Amino acid sequence: MKHDDAAGSVGKQGSFAKGRQIPYLAGMSLIKGETGEWEIVLGLEVHAQVVSDAKLFSGAPTVFGADPNTQVSMVDAAMPGMLPVINERCVEQAVRTGLGLNAKINLHSIFDRKNYFYQDLPQGYQISQYKDPIVGEGQVEIDLPDGTTKKIGIERLHLEQDAGKSLHDQHPSQTYVDLNRSGVALMEIVSRPDMRTADEAAAYLTKLRSIVRYLGTCDGNMDEGSMRCDVNVSVRKPGGPLGTRCEIKNVNSIRFVKQAIEYEARRQVEVIEGGGTIKQETRNFDPGRGETRSSRSKEDAQDYRYFPDPDLLPLILKQEFVDGIKAGLPELPDARKARFIKEYGLTPYDAGVLVLEKETAAFFDAVAKGRDAKEAVKLITGDFFAMLNRRGVSIEESPIKAEHLGKLLDLQADGTISGRIAKDLFAAMEETGKDPAALVEERGLKQVTDTGAIEAAIKAVIDANPGQVTAYKAKPTLMGWFVGQVMKSTGGKANPKIVNELLKKALDA
Repeated sequence: MKHDDAAGSVGKQGSFAKGRQIPYLAGMSLIKGETGEWEIVLGLEVHAQVVSDAKLFSGAPTVFGADPNTQVSMVDAAMPGMLPVINERCVEQAVRTGLGLNAKINLHSIFDRKNYFYQDLPQGYQISQYKDPIVGEGQVEIDLPDGTTKKIGIERLHLEQDAGKSLHDQHPSQTYVDLNRSGVALMEIVSRPDMRTADEAAAYLTKLRSIVRYLGTCDGNMDEGSMRCDVNVSVRKPGGPLGTRCEIKNVNSIRFVKQAIEYEARRQVEVIEGGGTIKQETRNFDPGRGETRSSRSKEDAQDYRYFPDPDLLPLILKQEFVDGIKAGLPELPDARKARFIKEYGLTPYDAGVLVLEKETAAFFDAVAKGRDAKEAVKLITGDFFAMLNRRGVSIEESPIKAEHLGKLLDLQADGTISGRIAKDLFAAMEETGKDPAALVEERGLKQVTDTGAIEAAIKAVIDANPGQVTAYKAKPTLMGWFVGQVMKSTGGKANPKIVNELLKKALDA
């Protein structure tokens, strides 16, 4: 992506690394420097590995964690005479992603050779797309921490091969190469330079990850490298011409993306205000030190050379192919959020939390359908999420299933159990994985609604505490103490509403 001005040239790097701190202006997209305010301009290039059983141009498998060099075809190893053959599944996944990004699908696209040398690139070039990508302009709406939304433009999405992996820790003096990833299909999703803060970049990456996971086109696992991010950072005076950008390569977590942006923006302000100029270069982020470091310079805006791959014909899609994929798209996060707000009466915040992950949204749908949705939200985002975090498990691994959580709400709604009993029942469900109705019977957890039994408990508490009864006459707020005593005497099983009604009648008599 291009966002640099003609003034960008090589200059001194300044002294930021020596400890000078340049602060953000609170709540704004600006940095306060010695010469005034500076605006950050951000664009992201996200590499998302396509969910496919085979690579982009070969039949070699793509399973993560396989032994080195066990998933390599002759095409991936660049053996002489081997011809690439396009994987239709990868094309379909790219189109699905483009449609999910509200982007234009190009029925005519071309694969190019991107020529550069690296030890883990056996061909000496990468098959990618340049001028004619499979997906054109689109947009993504992001949710910001202050509750507002913002639209981020998508410049393009193109398909390309991944490179292999250099292993530097296998030998004291030699670098080994693992070609398992060589040829794996990637979607490079390039944004417009529309973001102005690290929070916006984090929100964009979070939303993009959510969309591809809903679509099933990328698993979004940043720890395994199936989604990684190049961050383009520049600074300028507010409203002024775009500054020279630096590209921070292969950042593999949302937290590190934020840290890299904040460090790099301050570094650039330091350089410029120190009398230097920013040189266009590729930088790496060191998560241990929380800083970016120069990797290689870029003498020109475009430092690679492309030409159409002579072994691959132009990729021609039929509109019917695209329409068929569009017809099969799932309900995406924005649509599901709007439905949750309309159908269940949720707040935008609660709806946003619940739709972030496809599995969580489906779980909530199952629990809330036909029930009090607000009670479902409270239970899921409270005790249920706390339980998942405590156990360190995903929602699919939860010992409490959606069906059982829904039944727990039903038992409360029909008066079978009280809110207090519900807490104990939830713990029992976590422990056993059993149906809550069965647990109520097994453990005798039914709420006491027999007014005679409750009246007897109330009489016993009143008779045992004449002093408190006298104090109540002067201070009616002591009602809560009496309620607690009655609930304690009934093992928490008495219906609280009935207790309050009968207790007030007895004390006021």
